[in-house]
Amino acid sequence: MKKPVALITGATSGIGLGCAKRFAQGGYDLILTGRRENQLEIVAEEVKKMGAAVQTLCFDVRDREAARHAVESINPELKPIDVLINNAGLALGLEPEYEGDYNDWDTMIDTNIKGLLTMTRLIVPAMVERGCGHIINIGSVAGDAAYANGNVYCATKAAVKTISDGLRIDVAHTGVRVTNVKPGLVETNFSRVRFHGDDERAVKVYQGIEPLTGDDIADVAFYAASAPKHVQIAEVLVLATHQASGSIIVRQ
Repeated sequence: MKKPVALITGATSGIGLGCAKRFAQGGYDLILTGRRENQLEIVAEEVKKMGAAVQTLCFDVRDREAARHAVESINPELKPIDVLINNAGLALGLEPEYEGDYNDWDTMIDTNIKGLLTMTRLIVPAMVERGCGHIINIGSVAGDAAYANGNVYCATKAAVKTISDGLRIDVAHTGVRVTNVKPGLVETNFSRVRFHGDDERAVKVYQGIEPLTGDDIADVAFYAASAPKHVQIAEVLVLATHQASGSIIVRQ
């Protein structure tokens, strides 16, 4: 019997890596995308040991043509794609909006919004045609309400929520499901990227609280994908125990 297939963007670390491992453990074959080819191959070897067939696609979701060529190169044996996990995303900078960096804004908008839209546009039509499939978008608690100096990043994750809601409406006549998973504080490479490689500043983000892990969010994504076909987990907010919102974190 053919195994289900999941395509995961941003699979080289953090939540994407967690999803790759969890879905491999859960009996899926995988298509893994990311910008770091060496790291993609390391992840691929790890999940192959779990019994998954794997294809890696090295490209940046901001590059629409590269994304299209990558999708066109997918091995026919790994089709159809049953689950699309739009995980690729990032935050850059933590300055007031009036002091923000133009390049940081462009990168966040092009990755978190336009990259997600590109992958959705490339993968979902085949799901609609088949009348089944599942899109899992990795949003954020930051999409529920802005927090200090989060401005543009929060806006991109609010867009992910709205895009997910709109897609759910658009495919309601089919068997396709749409889930928006909204993590809170997750200890990944996220803060190091946000602070442009400043490890000392990144570490402070997680001090005094036990944050979530990429594996925690992967468990939620897998649960949503594993729900009975008549059950659509539309949206899940996942926070660390001592986090109440995007801006309220109680540190011990």
